Amino acid sequence: MSTGAATPDPGTVPVEQTILDAARECVAEFGVRRTTLTEVARRAGVSRPTVYRRWTDSRALVAELLVRELRGIIAEAMPAGGPARDRLVTAVVTGAAEVRSNPLFGKIFRTDTDLMLTYVFGRLGRNQRQLLDLFTTGIREGQADGSVRLGEPDRLAAMLLLITQSAVQSAATVAHLLDGPLLDIELRHTLDSYLAP
Repeated sequence: MSTGAATPDPGTVPVEQTILDAARECVAEFGVRRTTLTEVARRAGVSRPTVYRRWTDSRALVAELLVRELRGIIAEAMPAGGPARDRLVTAVVTGAAEVRSNPLFGKIFRTDTDLMLTYVFGRLGRNQRQLLDLFTTGIREGQADGSVRLGEPDRLAAMLLLITQSAVQSAATVAHLLDGPLLDIELRHTLDSYLAP
């Protein structure tokens, strides 16, 4: 996952990635509301029109940044071998833990909670569609290898998304009862039980 280099060499990094890295730095430092396309362009070492041609405003840029961030988390969380249910549950639990500890998501949760709810939890956007696709694929594979119960994969995936989003979104409210590792254990048990034949 990208950590957001300050000024990457423009000859080796695509301009979109350079801009997204700069946006990541800005959001981590200022929050979403105080991140401007002008500051992003300055940090990326590109002109403002270069940024505006790709994103109409900072909200569109941040939405794209969150898609990239979540895509990286998902890619890193998915294990390679074993029954499909085990792989899917491990990926979801690991991904949820990473989102909870991710500095970018953490900053947005602390300073722009309502925007995080809109970007990530409040609508079925690109992030959710990607998760649903990943979950549906894993569920189909699990049904094929016998590790996931029968049922409409799209519906099972939607419920998996709701359970996981709730665990991430509400984690702080029950932290005194379920700290990070305990939350991971309980989430794993919940998802594994839900998907088991």
